[in-house]
Amino acid sequence: MLFNSLTQIFIITMMNLRNIPQRLGTSAVAIFGVACVVGVFISVLSMAAGFERTMRSAGSSDTAIVMRAGATSEMSSGLSYETTQLVAGLPGVAKDNGVAITSAELFVVVDIAKRSTNSSANVPLRGVQPEAFKVHRTFNIIQGRNFEPGKNELIVGRGAQKQFANLDVGSKIKLGQTEWSIVGLFESGGGVAESELWCDAKILQAVYRRGNSYQIMRVLLSTSSGLQELKAAIAADPKFNLDVKLESEYLAAQSEPLSKFIKIVGYPLAILMAIGAAFGAINTMYTSVSTRTREIATLRAIGFGALPVAISTLVESLMLSFVGGIIGSVIVYVIFNGYTVSTLNFASFSQVVFDFAVTPQLLVQGVIFAAVIGFVGGVFPAFRAVRLPVAAALREV
Repeated sequence: MLFNSLTQIFIITMMNLRNIPQRLGTSAVAIFGVACVVGVFISVLSMAAGFERTMRSAGSSDTAIVMRAGATSEMSSGLSYETTQLVAGLPGVAKDNGVAITSAELFVVVDIAKRSTNSSANVPLRGVQPEAFKVHRTFNIIQGRNFEPGKNELIVGRGAQKQFANLDVGSKIKLGQTEWSIVGLFESGGGVAESELWCDAKILQAVYRRGNSYQIMRVLLSTSSGLQELKAAIAADPKFNLDVKLESEYLAAQSEPLSKFIKIVGYPLAILMAIGAAFGAINTMYTSVSTRTREIATLRAIGFGALPVAISTLVESLMLSFVGGIIGSVIVYVIFNGYTVSTLNFASFSQVVFDFAVTPQLLVQGVIFAAVIGFVGGVFPAFRAVRLPVAAALREV
């Protein structure tokens, strides 16, 4: 019985698929609609995936972030020079020949024009200490040289140079009332640091009148238990008012607001478009059923069951949607995967440069989304095919 039903489903489905060229116009509309929905769905979510990857790839599980207690980002944090010196001597901090491997950093936002629109954008400018290049272990100069301490020199992240104007190595740029020389281009493992400009922290303090203060401190941990040791030492000393987090956890938290915003906008948009595509699929399959009324009735009359007829109609809808999903996925992958953009990071109110990431997981989600559209689009016409009165349908012209 089961084998007979499967055989009937296969025979009717193959007949339906062979007849698609006769309904090429309506079938193409359904495929196009699904392809557009899947394309929008994947492209929006690939933006969130790319942003999260950029933020999290910079985070290290053996590096800690020290901030003022209660601060949610480095923009709202502040550390004195004395505090950074005391933290450098605490247990859990890695040392190199007796020198603590830490980086007290100052963060400001400067206005630089975008290359694409020439509109002003908030670009992060980070002041770092010499030990910073041991803490940021993925840092690598790829053009020019590093800045010299005590000079108005900048090095530029690879992402920042792509997106913002006048950041070529060898050029000069005026930020506020100060002119800077751009002496190097760096990469940092594809992380958020590549969206930034770096300079000597002492020079940045003087230019922006920050005294001898910093905002955060990065600390290379000595062992796997270094974070707990550092936290315990800070908690035990009442003169500290600090929070300590793993760098990876801190950056993951920084990525959440924008990622959630993209998904909140993206999912409803994709669902609204999916409703339209589902109606297109329903219309296509109703047309398919109505043009094959006598054919379906004849099959029923010679012994084919109602359920195989319904399932074959549903399979046809799923196949059309699957083709649309594959087309949409391929187009989005070719156009958007690796496409570089910049957007405002809500946590720091500065631009972050990142690449769209059309991941295998998103492609699978897109095809599943297409299958859902196909199922919704085929289930109602399938019921109509089952309920066709055989005698009446055979008399139709």
